[in-house]
Amino acid sequence: MSTSLTTCEWKKVFYEKMEVAKPADSWELVIDPNLKPNELAPGWKQHLEQHASGRFHCSWCWHTWQSPHVVILFHMHLDRTQRMGSVRMRVFKQLCYQCGTARPDESSMLEENIEGLVDNLITSLREQCYDEDGGQYRIHVASRPGSGMHRREFCEACQEGIVHWKPSQKLLEEEAFSGASEPKAQKGSGYNFFSLRWCFFWASLCLLIVYLQVSFRRPAFL
Repeated sequence: MSTSLTTCEWKKVFYEKMEVAKPADSWELVIDPNLKPNELAPGWKQHLEQHASGRFHCSWCWHTWQSPHVVILFHMHLDRTQRMGSVRMRVFKQLCYQCGTARPDESSMLEENIEGLVDNLITSLREQCYDEDGGQYRIHVASRPGSGMHRREFCEACQEGIVHWKPSQKLLEEEAFSGASEPKAQKGSGYNFFSLRWCFFWASLCLLIVYLQVSFRRPAFL
């Protein structure tokens, strides 16, 4: 059964795989929420995952959603003389589109997704830091397809200029169609609402008039 992984378990998977891939070298994995794409210190290399699958959970309204467009940034450096390496990692967050909170939420990922991401990281690391043939990269497919378009305005990676999602022609046509039909639907629904409201008003007024007429015509008994 698949379980979500915490930051400590991220490190656990990385260390176990690096022990097999490069047992003679010592590597560390550091979570860095301030990591910036393409801003590299001398000797550092970059690896970017643009389509990881993750689940987000809003700590404010408890809304959860699945995204196949989670972006993960890695910066890597190897000191060959000391045989020590360092990887800095940032998982870009997403804002909750349900409640509109301005607090970004972190994603959780399933174990099989994490293992594939670490495999890709090690492949890139071997190519860029060791000048080796790292092998074939694993292609990640979301465990459940995301519904609708990627909400770029709620994506931390998109706001920082990482272009990792491009809408298909079909989605563009669907968005244009829904946008063109929306004002008409709103106008029609508003008209029906007010018509129904006035119908209730006039019906109530008529009943009140009938009641008053009957009351005034009713003979008084002494």
